[in-house]
Amino acid sequence: MREKLKCAVIGATGMVGQRFLTLLENHPYFQVTGVVASPRTAGKTYEEAVSGRWKMAVPIPEEVRKMVIINSENIDEVKAIADFVFCAVDLPKDETRALEEAYAKAELPVISNNSAHRWTSDVPMVIPEINDNHLEVIESQRKRLGTTKGFIAVKPNCSIQSYVPMLTPLLKYGLKKVLVTTYQAISGAGKNFETWPEMVDNIIPYIGGEEEKSETEPLKIWGEVRSGTIVPAKDIVITTQCIRVPVTDGHTAAVFMSFENTPPRETILEEWAGFRGVPQILELPSAPKQFITYCEEDNRPQIKLERNLYNGMGISAGRLRPDTLFDYKFVGMSHNTLRGAAGGAVLIAELLARQGYLD
Repeated sequence: MREKLKCAVIGATGMVGQRFLTLLENHPYFQVTGVVASPRTAGKTYEEAVSGRWKMAVPIPEEVRKMVIINSENIDEVKAIADFVFCAVDLPKDETRALEEAYAKAELPVISNNSAHRWTSDVPMVIPEINDNHLEVIESQRKRLGTTKGFIAVKPNCSIQSYVPMLTPLLKYGLKKVLVTTYQAISGAGKNFETWPEMVDNIIPYIGGEEEKSETEPLKIWGEVRSGTIVPAKDIVITTQCIRVPVTDGHTAAVFMSFENTPPRETILEEWAGFRGVPQILELPSAPKQFITYCEEDNRPQIKLERNLYNGMGISAGRLRPDTLFDYKFVGMSHNTLRGAAGGAVLIAELLARQGYLD
């Protein structure tokens, strides 16, 4: 790219917004030119707004420390200083949906971490290594919105990235049934142990809305583009349980799967080892060199050892073995606030930039 694209982060004061800013510091493609948040914090410097609630392990990036927060309702002000926006607001779905469409209609592309538009049929929900072809629906979406440049692209739920990458190259063998239990970190709720002491030495066997997302979003990821919309895959049944566990970062999944044409274990391992997508081919800045890393040890993958693989953008798997009720079972793991949230959205933006959608 010849020069950096200017971007703003909406919802910049929240945990995911903070993560966006740390990932975008010194990014080779993008330059943060605006921090955007609610009217409550608008007018403050970013440093003032996050004082006492900065949750990242690294300091506030110097480039945004003294930036004055823009009210998220002032879209024209954001448009004057940015080429596109990342969105990580914490609002009800209908308000998020309206806000993102307003930005898109103002000709500002929106790369969203939110769930509000994940089931809008002409909005691509992308894991770049898996379904980059879904970006072609942007042309139809622009026609619907009446825009030339503006559109919305979204990142899927953080939990599905701990198992969907491993299942994807196995679809060709007639994947039929999948049972998954996810063990999800507290940062997925935007919290840490200081703000959520109830989670210390505790497990909560319910995360609102998470099981529905985990069972249905993979079907859209695996869907087909038809007449400008995405039609979800059929004939695959997924059932899940999602459990909150006392872990800072990193989601683990225990996965069971059955096939019409069951492949040998060695074939599955070969599929995983060879699985690479457009981000690896283009060598995008945030792309892991190896998409799926298989751990041979019986006690891996482990959160502390694998969650930061390839700067938190790699997916880990282990314990692939036959099962008595299903054909196989394995354990998957991904970093929920990097690959599963802000990092995944930045990777989408890198792909969009390389393919000309942000020009």
